[in-house]
Amino acid sequence: MDDVDAEQAQTARNMLVSGDWVTEHIDGLVFLEKPPFVYWSIATSYRIFGVHDWAARIPIAISAIGLAALTMAFGVWAFGKRAGFYAGLCISTCIGLFLFTRILIPDVMLTFDVALAMWALLRALGEEEPHPRLWSIVMAACLGIGMLLKSLISVAIPVAVGLIYLLVTRQLFLRRTWKRLHPFTGALIALAIAAPWHILATLRNPPYFDFTLHAGPGQYHGFLWFFFFNEQVLRFLNLRYPRDYNTVPRLWFWLFHLLWLFPWSVYFPAIAKLSFKPVDRAGRTRLLALVWIGFVMVFFTFSTTQEYYSMPIYPALALLLGSAMATGGEWIRRGTRALAVIAGCAAIAVVAILIYVRGMPAPGDISSALIHDPKVNSLSLGHMLDLRMKSFAYLRLPLALAGVAFLVGAIGTMRAAGQRAFMAAALMMVLFFHAARVAMVAFDPFLSSRPLAEALLKSPEGTLIAQGHYYEFSSVFFYANRTGLLSTPYERRLNLEYGANAPGAPKVFIDDSEFRNLWLAPARAYLLVNLPQLPQYEALAPGAVFQTVAASGGKALLTNHALPSAP
Repeated sequence: MDDVDAEQAQTARNMLVSGDWVTEHIDGLVFLEKPPFVYWSIATSYRIFGVHDWAARIPIAISAIGLAALTMAFGVWAFGKRAGFYAGLCISTCIGLFLFTRILIPDVMLTFDVALAMWALLRALGEEEPHPRLWSIVMAACLGIGMLLKSLISVAIPVAVGLIYLLVTRQLFLRRTWKRLHPFTGALIALAIAAPWHILATLRNPPYFDFTLHAGPGQYHGFLWFFFFNEQVLRFLNLRYPRDYNTVPRLWFWLFHLLWLFPWSVYFPAIAKLSFKPVDRAGRTRLLALVWIGFVMVFFTFSTTQEYYSMPIYPALALLLGSAMATGGEWIRRGTRALAVIAGCAAIAVVAILIYVRGMPAPGDISSALIHDPKVNSLSLGHMLDLRMKSFAYLRLPLALAGVAFLVGAIGTMRAAGQRAFMAAALMMVLFFHAARVAMVAFDPFLSSRPLAEALLKSPEGTLIAQGHYYEFSSVFFYANRTGLLSTPYERRLNLEYGANAPGAPKVFIDDSEFRNLWLAPARAYLLVNLPQLPQYEALAPGAVFQTVAASGGKALLTNHALPSAP
């Protein structure tokens, strides 16, 4: 897909081809915004399987499977086999994990890392644990790897949660606690894992020491300043430059978890009936999960946030849900009845939509039936708000599959109880996820520019110019394995601007006059453009040739000279 998917995939390829595993590059520019672990994992996958789009997704897929297995193992250790199985079932079939692993972001890796660190904390502190030192080493390694995944937040979450938990359980000031956790040895292990990359990245991208707290246009202060001050401190304070992100309203950030953990969120009320007294392993785990959830949610309530930033709490919620589901009770029965009603209503709604669009034409691809609102697309799920009723004419098959899924869920949860109802809900989600996968095929022309890349590969050589930010046509850069120029207003250069200001950076951004000169020159040039913006470019070069090479999903590839006729 365009946007972050192809950008991550191409950055990893650049790393593999160049042999520079320290400094990331996008379109020839240094890219100092993100830690390297996700790029290392994708590049390693390329080395094993070759450079393919599916190979780029393997590390995320493995991480999601590993997270489900880890959550189940954590639950079995804490609560027993039944509760552990339910915990694994909850996290592996919830909407949030499915949605946020469709895109190449490292948050599922971070979630695995945090969950393992939390389990290691309890194991290291447990009196019955025969190998506390081993688990303290595991926890320290998680902190070091976390720094290479999502930087400081990967350390802040487990450390803060651990300290609060120790304070609440009155273990914070006990000598025995720190003797079992080995904090100094742990700090050395974490530094041994994380420090080499940070040091090398700093040395290769000077200046080394710049502590200004002001970020603005045209500035370049090296890696250390950008990575820590701009990306960590100023981003938390919502003062980061450039401001190429949006934030979810606080109330919705909390309420969305009813959706992210669906269908299992219907059992949230049952969690309140659990015991959180740290008198046994189960109680200590529940208390830790509660602290874990509370810290992450409060932290991001006071920070800028995207929908998926709270993913690290999914294992904690799954553990509490698994424990509640295994315990049973009236609130579990009520939750199952509520789920039957929700699934039944969803099935009826799907049937109604199918009836409404049954005779509606669906010409071309789905892009012609979407709203295209750029104001909402800075959120990770902003494209969902582009849908309107006639969009569903292109989604009849996935809608029908979703209707079957909801019907299965409604009947199964209505007629069964306990484990059978849980399995019916899980089956409903498996079928629904398959429907969503089929829907993604219909969305492909809108979300990806692969057909334009294929047309470019078959065309004569020429200078490639992309309208807007790199992300808008990133799949062309990936599938064609090309760099290009970006025709972008200064205020829309976003997170590539900093690399463009680095000493010796290639010229990537062009203004209107430079575009006109390139388009009117004798040399061939290509333009990637969203069709609604094409008239703006035609006005820049009146009378020039704008021959369409290919068009797909409301986007087009054009050239400034007639293409040779096919033999």
